[in-house]
Amino acid sequence: MMSKPTSRTVLVIDDEPQIRRFLRAGFELEDFIVRETGNAAEGVRLATLKTPDLVILDHGLPDMDGAHVVECLRSWSNVPIIVLSVRAEEDEKVRLLDLGADDYVVKPFGMAELLARARAALRRNIRAPSGEPMVKVGPLSVDFAARIVSLEGNRLPLTPKEYRLLQVLAQNAGKVVTHHHLLKEVWGSSPIPNTQYLRILIRKLRQKIEPDPTQPRILATELGVGYRLTGRDAETRVAVG
Repeated sequence: MMSKPTSRTVLVIDDEPQIRRFLRAGFELEDFIVRETGNAAEGVRLATLKTPDLVILDHGLPDMDGAHVVECLRSWSNVPIIVLSVRAEEDEKVRLLDLGADDYVVKPFGMAELLARARAALRRNIRAPSGEPMVKVGPLSVDFAARIVSLEGNRLPLTPKEYRLLQVLAQNAGKVVTHHHLLKEVWGSSPIPNTQYLRILIRKLRQKIEPDPTQPRILATELGVGYRLTGRDAETRVAVG
């Protein structure tokens, strides 16, 4: 008789009881064990006692800004963190993502969308037990050990910068990677080049990995924030940038 897979644990840190009830119902339907609290200090304590598989974090907590919670957790843990906020400003999204959040969801939101983002964050956090990993996103495969990129089994010729850009995105598959981080990782120079350089490189990469570069399904744009490598079954708000 096969044993039942171990349930994953999600820690919900949100000061609104109705939001916590909403999240508990949705995650329990997905067989998560839900732990919850209404303040940041208790959330950090619970995460320290037993590291969860996922953290859902409200940005506007009464005792501590969500950004400080992200910084605190990132000082010792790589647990996936999804920030919830009523603030939709691009600068704020970029700030939280640069601090280490895996995703940023603006309230109000649908549970199906949040669960899809949670699955993507959890997939990204899975590491191969040994050796260099291979990341597969839809028809695209990136073999880090061999430095080989394949589309539907056919090897793609990439320039060094195209490969480095795809490598950074693949290492964070399912997660938004900000413009600033990509520019720093790909060009590694100071001062950081203008984002126009990045847009040109993204366009060239899409011409090689997308069946239709004008309607990207693999390399998605998060307008004003950055880019995300995404599978066909994940986040569908895709735009050309």
